Amino acid sequence: MTSEISQLSLSELPMDDWMAHLPSALWDTPLCYMTIPGSHNAITYCLDKNDRSPVDLTQPDMLQKLDKYMKPIIRPFVYKWAITQESSIREQLDSGVRYCDLRIAHRPNDSSNDLYFYHGVYTTITVEMVLKEIREWLDVHPQEVVILSFSHFLGLSQELHTLLVSTIKSVFDSKLCPKMECVTLRKLWSQGHQVIVSYEHNIANCHRELWFQIPYWWANKCKAEALIEEFERRKQYGRPGGFFVTGINLTEDLKYICSHPTESLKDMVMSTYPTLLSWIKQQKPGSNTGSLNIIAGDFVTESRFIPTVIALNENLLKRTIIPEPLLAAQCL
Repeated sequence: MTSEISQLSLSELPMDDWMAHLPSALWDTPLCYMTIPGSHNAITYCLDKNDRSPVDLTQPDMLQKLDKYMKPIIRPFVYKWAITQESSIREQLDSGVRYCDLRIAHRPNDSSNDLYFYHGVYTTITVEMVLKEIREWLDVHPQEVVILSFSHFLGLSQELHTLLVSTIKSVFDSKLCPKMECVTLRKLWSQGHQVIVSYEHNIANCHRELWFQIPYWWANKCKAEALIEEFERRKQYGRPGGFFVTGINLTEDLKYICSHPTESLKDMVMSTYPTLLSWIKQQKPGSNTGSLNIIAGDFVTESRFIPTVIALNENLLKRTIIPEPLLAAQCL
């Protein structure tokens, strides 16, 4: 299953099975010390374009009022700047994504217990449908590991949290990796675990299958150069001890949108990818100050982002063994 051809760049591995094809020298490296490609706001390819669907409740009051009374004018702008991924979850996984940023909501005035994803507006497909699709994909890719980050909960009661956790356990069952130190591919493979779930709610304290929230470095910038400058500043203070995400997703503000009326988020992102990819190529995984772990972006299947992130792990093959005290550090 694995490729031991030393001259083969990791960027040339089959993206749907890249973990299975990693050199055996990386099987015992903690995943929190490897670089892993991720998808920011992973489920926005299926936003509800029915005019009866409301904008999500995190949006400014002014936007909600304008959407209510000027929907034909406002909605096209919402969609253009709300969609962060155009590829389905299966296509993202096939392309090499192994971290998914999942933002969960219960739609207002919905009498059912159905949960959805959201970003600007709500999705048409439910959380359970997507989780089952991920499970089906994992069954066909038994050596791939995905990290699912459940966060930014909107409108969920304690009962709905309990129901969601029950759904997660039911769908993934024994594939769920319980909280543990220093997760490696070899350890996960030996135990049949394929899913690490982080959960941004105190209910995670009550379930060994739910990892605590994974820190997400968000620069809140609309220009690539400013984003890079912010991350270089943060790197000087050292990386978190376990999993963490560097989000290269740009953030548009109202001023930017108004000054670029014919553009979309995709236009902005794709125009900056050359600069961002050049910066990513200079990064390194590992435990040292300044090293990165998960790197998440928008429209991740539309460029060389994913293979570029995976190829950074070649730096680990050139290093000596990670110092024992660092190996013992908690990777939660």
